[in-house]
Amino acid sequence: MALFSNLKNAWHLLKTIDLEALGKLSQKIDLAEVMKNVGRLDDKQLAGLVKMLSGGHRRKELPPIDGDFYDIGHTLQPGERELQLKVRAFMEKEIKPIANDYWRRAEFPFHIIPKVAELDICGITYVGYNNPLRTCMMEGILAMEMARVDVSFATFFGVQSGLVMGSIYLLGSEEQKREWLPQLKSLQKIGAFGLTEPEVGSAVAGGLTMKARREGDTWILNGQKKWIGNATFADVVIIWAEDEADKQVKGFLVRKNNPGMAVEKIEDKMALRTVQNGIVTLTNCEVVESDRLQKANTFKDTANVLRMTRAGVAWLAVGCARGAYEAALNYTRERKQFGKPIASFQLIQNHLVEMLSNLTAMQTMVARLSELQDQQILTDEHASLAKVFCSLRTRDIVSRAREVMGGNGILLDYDVARFVADAEAIYSYEGTKEINTLIVGRAITGFSAFV
Repeated sequence: MALFSNLKNAWHLLKTIDLEALGKLSQKIDLAEVMKNVGRLDDKQLAGLVKMLSGGHRRKELPPIDGDFYDIGHTLQPGERELQLKVRAFMEKEIKPIANDYWRRAEFPFHIIPKVAELDICGITYVGYNNPLRTCMMEGILAMEMARVDVSFATFFGVQSGLVMGSIYLLGSEEQKREWLPQLKSLQKIGAFGLTEPEVGSAVAGGLTMKARREGDTWILNGQKKWIGNATFADVVIIWAEDEADKQVKGFLVRKNNPGMAVEKIEDKMALRTVQNGIVTLTNCEVVESDRLQKANTFKDTANVLRMTRAGVAWLAVGCARGAYEAALNYTRERKQFGKPIASFQLIQNHLVEMLSNLTAMQTMVARLSELQDQQILTDEHASLAKVFCSLRTRDIVSRAREVMGGNGILLDYDVARFVADAEAIYSYEGTKEINTLIVGRAITGFSAFV
């Protein structure tokens, strides 16, 4: 029986040897004698011989690539986790294969809008619109999943679901909610959010150059807005303007067919190239009173929308950083130099661990941020601190991701170059580092350092 076992193992050994190599070997040695001696080996000796001939070891089993090192995703309820994985699968299947191409061409993939609608995830935190998963944590994790693959797509969705639907949900009349929210939720209508102006960015609280004048039941709007995402194809643009009468900021639902509105696409961006940003010009644009956001009467009302969506931008930063980290980790495990994967080098591992450390800190921060939001105790300074920290750390992570990939890190085909560029947009929009820093500084010192 032992002889049979050894011969059987010897036969398996022979099957591991390349036949062409075996033919060449037979010209140099007596294979019959070799087989006789192999047959005398016990199982342990034969196993050692097989290991030696196969290069000394089997292919190393590598751990899965997963940027959620502290398993935050597994704290979700089963239904929430299922939705997260559903969105992840959608992003991997529908968006990832086309992301670089549309980013390169600075065009938007309109054909995916009906497919996004099928996910039924717009405005999931808005009570009363058939949303079974009404948690800000869930909304944040979905934003992260989108940005993990494509920050441009995540930004398009954030404008639609957050800024536009959020403005109407928080500040619109019941009639406006009934008209717009179901259509925006199903993506039958697309919205844009117009606050930033060519000469007014961080200083919006100090006054807008977009002016509104009431004449009976009609408002006359004049001015420009800049960097307005989705503006080139939006069915409605929420325009924030200063009322000439009381100098207060008010919001208006400007429909795409309103006379006096013109939109020009912003070209030659280095970031978020798939997002269709526009310059919106209103010239004696007439808006009926029923299209004025009825609960938007001061900039404080506008700030309520920004507080809510600023938390979402922090999650986008996490997604961008996670996408870059996971792409870099995968690259270093496949890329070989000096005969070994570069992931086995100490300096590369140092970069990867520092990236993961920052990413994990960001994830735990935004998870707590969403808890505060769900408990309805989120403050401006909470959201601002997360925006500052996460956008800064994202910059560092994408930079290290590019570094470990060497020259290939600047090629779009490897994805990280896109994350590097898009991180710069995240760093600036929804409040710069400086503005958000002063919001936090005012909260912790009791002194306002704003001009």
